[in-house]
Amino acid sequence: MANHQSAKKRIRQNDKKRVANRYSAVSTRNAIRDLRNSSEKPEAEVLFPKVSSMLDKLAKKNIIHKKKASNLKASLQKHVSSL
Repeated sequence: MANHQSAKKRIRQNDKKRVANRYSAVSTRNAIRDLRNSSEKPEAEVLFPKVSSMLDKLAKKNIIHKKKASNLKASLQKHVSSL
């Protein structure tokens, strides 16, 4: 257990950041799922920029690796193009 005030504060900050990061990661995963399940091309073309932006933000904050974000965007773009 932390004994110093600064260590206690760091634990509180880490907990807040962890919850926020999990929320954004789960929201992005749900958006990816919705995009992959969409069968209408106009709907998918509207969703793709939003999902792409979400992935870029996760990569920027180091929640996911930048190359994983790139690979996900590429596969989603292929899906949208194939509709």
